[in-house]
Amino acid sequence: MPIGNIKYLLTALIFLGACGNAESQKMDNVEVKSNYQSTGKKIAGVNFTAPSRAIDSSWTGSLQKVNANWVALVPYAFSRPNEPNVFYEGNRQYWGESLEGIRTNIRQAHAAGLKVMIKPQVWMQRGWIGDFDLDTEEQWGVWEADYEKYLMLFAELGAKENAEMICLGTEYRNAAKKRPQFWIKLAADIRKIYKGKLTYCANWDDYRDVKFWKNLDYIGMSGYFPLSEAQTPAVDDLEKAWKPIKEQLRSFSQKEGKPVLFTEYGYRSMDQPAWRSWEMEYEDRPVNIQAQANAYEALFKSLWAEKWFAGGFAWKWYSSFRRIDPVNNHDWTPQNKKAEEVMKVYYNR
Repeated sequence: MPIGNIKYLLTALIFLGACGNAESQKMDNVEVKSNYQSTGKKIAGVNFTAPSRAIDSSWTGSLQKVNANWVALVPYAFSRPNEPNVFYEGNRQYWGESLEGIRTNIRQAHAAGLKVMIKPQVWMQRGWIGDFDLDTEEQWGVWEADYEKYLMLFAELGAKENAEMICLGTEYRNAAKKRPQFWIKLAADIRKIYKGKLTYCANWDDYRDVKFWKNLDYIGMSGYFPLSEAQTPAVDDLEKAWKPIKEQLRSFSQKEGKPVLFTEYGYRSMDQPAWRSWEMEYEDRPVNIQAQANAYEALFKSLWAEKWFAGGFAWKWYSSFRRIDPVNNHDWTPQNKKAEEVMKVYYNR
């Protein structure tokens, strides 16, 4: 074909491609158009702890009782500090992290009227995944290949089982900041086979550093903002602490044109639950059920009515309590505690 005709054809294809995607999304370097004001029912969800063995559908009943309408399923993979490989061996991990387990839980959730977010998450041995970093381009290449293989397993499963959302990653502070083009391409590759919503879970203190929100449907984050050092913080005091954070989130939502979604939120049932719980030695810290409930209530009173706030997934929810006391524990779960009653009220609104 003559060169002039090739140029004409390429120009026409580019023009037609741009027109065809003006109202929705492109496959590479996608910018997903969305009004920042979230419409429809709030995402009232929980992060479900993967069961070690196969379970029946009875676990969904506890979610229906608290008016939940979404559940996040979390199949973990594993990495070592500053090593590029991502290890996922579904057949050797908990049943609830395997493809079979996730597939079964999706079907159980859908049968109960619950929507599903698949939330593949990497646990770094001896550390926090936000500190994960690599030195060379070759190492990053290995990591990207491993990570994409891991995510695509669940993108394919999500497509087959009609899961409503996929979270591309959780709290990868350095990898998100240093490798934005990888995440943009990953989102585009997933959209080729999957028609549901996409998000990413930033940490509460680095969501502004993520440069690919426009390629996703929600600004996802772990909503563990430190609010108060009080042992049993008052709801009013926590609401005051939320005010500047709420304004920052509102402004960022407007800037990016996307609603904010807490892909994780919650508080331990112990003294000082609304502070930096992840830094505390909690084993000897007094159990404080009321403090956890106050923190839940303040979050809901501060954010739940905001149109730009899409909702969230409480951390975390169990199908059984074989390792902990089901009531008197320091755990993040609101189950069987006052926080569950608070959640039930707001999840019904």
